[in-house]
Amino acid sequence: MKVLILTITAGEGHNATAAAIRDALSARGADCDVLDAYLKTSRALYNIIAKGYLLTTSDFRKLYANTYARLERRKSNSFKPSLTRTSYAMIARRIYQYILKAQPDVIVYTHVFAGMLLDVIRQRKGLPARTVGVLTDFAMHPFWEEVLRTDRVVIPSDLILPAARRKGLTTEQIAPIGIPIRPQFDTSLPPEEARRQLGLDPACPTVLLMGGSMGYGNLSGIITEMDEMEEHFQIIAVCGNNKKAKEEIDALSLRKTVLTLGYTENISLLMDASDCIVSKPGGLTTSEALVKRLPMIICNPIPGQEDRNAEFLLNNGAAMKVSPTVGLTDILHQFFHSPERARLMRASIDLIRKPNATSDLSDLIFSLGAQPPHTFPETNRGASHEENVSQHTDPVSAS
Repeated sequence: MKVLILTITAGEGHNATAAAIRDALSARGADCDVLDAYLKTSRALYNIIAKGYLLTTSDFRKLYANTYARLERRKSNSFKPSLTRTSYAMIARRIYQYILKAQPDVIVYTHVFAGMLLDVIRQRKGLPARTVGVLTDFAMHPFWEEVLRTDRVVIPSDLILPAARRKGLTTEQIAPIGIPIRPQFDTSLPPEEARRQLGLDPACPTVLLMGGSMGYGNLSGIITEMDEMEEHFQIIAVCGNNKKAKEEIDALSLRKTVLTLGYTENISLLMDASDCIVSKPGGLTTSEALVKRLPMIICNPIPGQEDRNAEFLLNNGAAMKVSPTVGLTDILHQFFHSPERARLMRASIDLIRKPNATSDLSDLIFSLGAQPPHTFPETNRGASHEENVSQHTDPVSAS
């Protein structure tokens, strides 16, 4: 079976998810190819999204948050003509030609913008492959209403089924499988053994601090705050690609033991060693922490999707959140002085974690690959979301 996996570089989560899917499918004998859809169709768009995402989420956070909130209220869908769809039709040709040449049985995408390209192609040309969209956050992002011709949309939890239906997706299309993560998270070590392997005190409580792949947040300032606490614990600080943050932490004079790392592929072991994680709630980090049954203390979320992830975790009792009035040291004090609260958080995590997401998604892809592609009549063009839910079967068209 041949599988094409489309990603878009907007943060590293979408690429990491694509890599996890590729590795799982390749291990089962599939022929997999991963492609950045914008890099293939438009280098200008690639640069705007890859660099602009980092800029807007760091320097223009309020603007990004307001724009995201407005886009969540948009009323379009993939059976209505729009400027977005017209512009995508202009850049989809290269992806379409690539698909015709590669002839994949299934196309998987990990970013909704790639799914929109496929939806436009299927609407105008038809598409000789099954399609699977994968959410990488715990909310339905803006623009998922523009991919109604996708065969399956994988969501992180059945708890967001109502939100997926409001986008116009049918129950048959929605697969509440979870967010696929790397295979090393399938196994765990006891905390004491994991700490020993890291050169830490096996008996000492441990806090994992992460700033994502780009090392977001004032990590050295956070370390300084934690170091002043009376409670006895050690810290693992992951700075990602932020070399300056690592240098700042290394230069600190601290009382507590701090293991400072840059970019690392060893997150599974670090999570095994920890009692809790202090992090912004990126979709992939959140999924990994849930699989490890690791309570999360949310700090410095990126506006938009990470705010929605935080809401999901808080509403389901799996996390605590730093705020302007309740600081990190207050939250950590509550956590360490309330073992029952930590136990209840892990019990809540057990209700929403998806440890088999990667293998379940592989099963779905192989199952779809064995079926012929559907055709989606254009009789629903211009229908409302509610009409799509009741009428929509499996989209396509020819132009």
